[in-house]
Amino acid sequence: MTYDVSAAPGRVTSAKIVIAGGFGVGKTTLVGSVSEITPLTTEAIMTSASVGVDDNKDVPGKVTTTVAMDFGRITIDKDLILYLFGTPGQTRFWFMWDELVRGAIGAVVLVDTRRLADCFAAIDFFEHRRLPYLIAVNAFDGVNFHELQDVREALAISEDIPVIQTDARSREATKQTLITLVEYVLSMRKVPTR
Repeated sequence: MTYDVSAAPGRVTSAKIVIAGGFGVGKTTLVGSVSEITPLTTEAIMTSASVGVDDNKDVPGKVTTTVAMDFGRITIDKDLILYLFGTPGQTRFWFMWDELVRGAIGAVVLVDTRRLADCFAAIDFFEHRRLPYLIAVNAFDGVNFHELQDVREALAISEDIPVIQTDARSREATKQTLITLVEYVLSMRKVPTR
């Protein structure tokens, strides 16, 4: 089931958005930065049991991990409420993704350009399910390591898919990312006039 994000004026519409990406890319941070409610997180402390299972060598300061999902909500304007569902990043929890995307209108694939290959699985997942998505390059420490067009080419995605820069820690940047996704989804649903 998908939601009609083009409802009549004065009627409140809600829509489900999925936030995905590789391990440690900032999905929990993104949901938490923009949610108007206290976000529901399923963060667990990484223990020695995850050694050899979860590869955290590229994110050495990471001591917690999402084991099910993150959930938040934001009212974009008086007519539109977005429900945000953050996916777990480790491959051992990917079996939950099918349930998390059910009913979603679109997805944000959060990308760390220092670990670009980590987002390929999410892109493949959404393309296979024909769920609209955009690429949001998370500018860690305010630094964008690559030009956005270079990221597009490296990911081999079409020109119509938005590739934008964001900062998962910033409420305004995250809100703009979500607005861009909703606008993209709406543009895909427009019927050409004759």
